[in-house]
Amino acid sequence: MANYKDIHGSNIETVSSDPSNPVNGQVWYNSTDLALKGFTQNPVGSWASGGNLNTARYVHGGAGIQTAGLAFGGYIDSGSGQGETETYNGSAWSEVADLNTARLNTGGFGVQTAAICVGGSPGGKVEAESWNGSGWTEVNDLNTGRHAHGASGISTSGIAYGGTPPGFLDVAESWNGTSWTEVADLNTARYYPGSVGASNTSALCVGGYTPPHTADVETWNGTAWAEGNNLNTSRLGSGGAGTVTEGLAFGGSLDPPHLGNVEQYNGTSWTEVADLSTARAYPGGAGTQASALAFGGTPKTAATE
Repeated sequence: MANYKDIHGSNIETVSSDPSNPVNGQVWYNSTDLALKGFTQNPVGSWASGGNLNTARYVHGGAGIQTAGLAFGGYIDSGSGQGETETYNGSAWSEVADLNTARLNTGGFGVQTAAICVGGSPGGKVEAESWNGSGWTEVNDLNTGRHAHGASGISTSGIAYGGTPPGFLDVAESWNGTSWTEVADLNTARYYPGSVGASNTSALCVGGYTPPHTADVETWNGTAWAEGNNLNTSRLGSGGAGTVTEGLAFGGSLDPPHLGNVEQYNGTSWTEVADLSTARAYPGGAGTQASALAFGGTPKTAATE
């Protein structure tokens, strides 16, 4: 019979305090509590159908939480992009005020009453807009125009990274609620990464197209990007939710096919969990690891989970 060391490659460690980011299956002895402890992730979870968007779309921006989401822009029926914006109350979507500048392949972050829409196409847009719960207002532009980029944070503290054109961008910019400032570049230039994170000092750049599609993940600490553990399944165009210690990546594409795969992150490693009911790439994402929202995506859909 295999023992713990045979399975995990080490003996059970004795520590004075519980590890901050245990990995799935890790066991340790806490000498302060005089107790043998362990950590396991529940890989079950489930996705449930929510109310459909009024307008099916993909490569759109997303923000908010599971019961108060925001969707804006995207590809609907025109390569010039759209300005349509919708809010979600946990069961149904409602049309609200349009973006000032219609766009697709945009980045977005924040909450339903305070969000940022940044960049987009056609071309590589520099324009950014702020949402206050009832309307969009133009704010200071990016230093480097881009589309198909990552974007994470809240309306007063965000970061935009990667994208195109020209070529594959590694450029990152930090948002302080007023203006954009260039910060340290990604280690690997890419576009269509998944986005996770809570501020301009805490973000995950997940997968993307380098080329080809990649499983590479980088973490941002406010100063530099560092290589993190890879996804189990390589992808571009995934949705994201949560934080750098409790993140979620869902859907995406292998260009093609489109994926239903979902992975959750504990700050160290990624674990496969329950698939989306509808496989899709380029969905909008919102919420937390334990309470997330996936909406829209391609093949063009209005489906929400």
